Amino acid sequence: MTTSAPPPFHLAFPIHDLEATRAFYRDVLGCGVGREAERWIDLDLYGHQLSAHLVDRGDAGPPTNRVDGDDVPVRHFGCILEWEQWHRLAERIRAARIPFLIEPHIRFQGEPGEQATMFFQDPSGNALEFKAFRDPAAIFAR
Repeated sequence: MTTSAPPPFHLAFPIHDLEATRAFYRDVLGCGVGREAERWIDLDLYGHQLSAHLVDRGDAGPPTNRVDGDDVPVRHFGCILEWEQWHRLAERIRAARIPFLIEPHIRFQGEPGEQATMFFQDPSGNALEFKAFRDPAAIFAR
C-alpha cells in the first residue's frame, strides 16, 4: 500500500434528470459543481470528478450480488470516507429522507476488511456506496 494519496479518479455515469441530479449531488452529498452543458454536468465528489450524462430511460433493473447477506447492486460507485465523516453522511441521507438500498451497518465484523457501509440511489437510480474503515490500512486486507 502506498503512503501518498492516490490521484483523483474520473467516472462518467448515466442520469435521467439534470436538475434533480445537480440538486442531489450538490445539496445532499455536498459536491461542488464544475463545467456543464445542456446534457452533462461535472461534479466534485471528495476531490474526484464525476460526469453525469443525460440518457434515455431504460427499463432493466440492476443486477445484484449477494455480499455478507445483502443484495449489493453490481454497478455502483462511491467513496471511502473517514469513520466520523461516514456517520455524518449517513445522518444527512436520513435527514433528506432518501431511502437506503442497504441500511448503514458494519460489514465483516471482526474480520479482515471490517467496514461501515451503506447504499442508496441518486435521482436517476444509480446505486451509490459509501464506506469507511476504522483501520484505513485494512482497505485491501484479505
